[in-house]
Amino acid sequence: MQTLQRILDGLMRRYKERVPDVDKVISAMIAEGLIRQGEEIENDHIAFRTMGVPELGIASLEKIFLHHGYIRKDYYHFAEKKLDAYWYAPPHPSLPRIFISELRVKDLSAEAQRIILSYTSEVKSDPVTMLDLNDAAAVDNFLHSGLWRLPSLEDFRALAAESEYASWAIYNRYYLNHFTISVHNLPEGYNEIRQFNDFLERKGLVLNDSGGKFKESPDGLLLQSSTVAGMIEADFAGGEQQRISGSYVEFAERRVLPEFAHLASGEITRAHRREGFEAANANRIFESTYSSQTNKHS
Repeated sequence: MQTLQRILDGLMRRYKERVPDVDKVISAMIAEGLIRQGEEIENDHIAFRTMGVPELGIASLEKIFLHHGYIRKDYYHFAEKKLDAYWYAPPHPSLPRIFISELRVKDLSAEAQRIILSYTSEVKSDPVTMLDLNDAAAVDNFLHSGLWRLPSLEDFRALAAESEYASWAIYNRYYLNHFTISVHNLPEGYNEIRQFNDFLERKGLVLNDSGGKFKESPDGLLLQSSTVAGMIEADFAGGEQQRISGSYVEFAERRVLPEFAHLASGEITRAHRREGFEAANANRIFESTYSSQTNKHS
């Protein structure tokens, strides 16, 4: 588990460097007295975006986490966005769940497929099979390395016109898409998603309002919200530059399951709360990097 912790720490370290909203949220929580330090935050889940092409995608990336004790759970399909996904339960309740989505490349137009494969076909074999999965530094380096050449701005724009998920993934590769703060264990007054959203907006953070500022599962037991991804200056092939969406921070409230409603707050553990994910919620959270959100607030 030590190796896995080092891999997760590496992911979070680089994610924080790249996503200013992470420090903004954590600093606001410390200033408000909700936590003393960032390490106290319960990380509900982390998420990756991948390409559904030979040698890559979920089948490749999941090997890292399955090797370290994660267990693949429910499958999700997002027809409108042409995505498949699974979530993975951690080997210990102190660790985050993992959510890996994959673009169904074969469902895109012939031109979009041609562009994507012109990059991903540079990967001739599954790169994870060549890694020593017990070497945390090697895995960390892999998760932050480009697997194909830097895309051209022309190709990025062409993909974005059809699938903003495709353009994000072709530019960012396996880069960690987001982490998620569990709000249900925060102090009274901040431990419900509505309250926490109000707090975030008071601190100047902009929330994804697709489907409402919080998304609620049909059973009413999983509520999620997210910031709108900040724009970053991106370098493309040939020295071209354009501002594109980076990543975001997500927030989740997992309510106590009805059969455990009688428990005192001090007795409630992760096992007593709503587990898994909700496709309709995730469908809207994906849009935190989409221009329909970032244009509105940029």
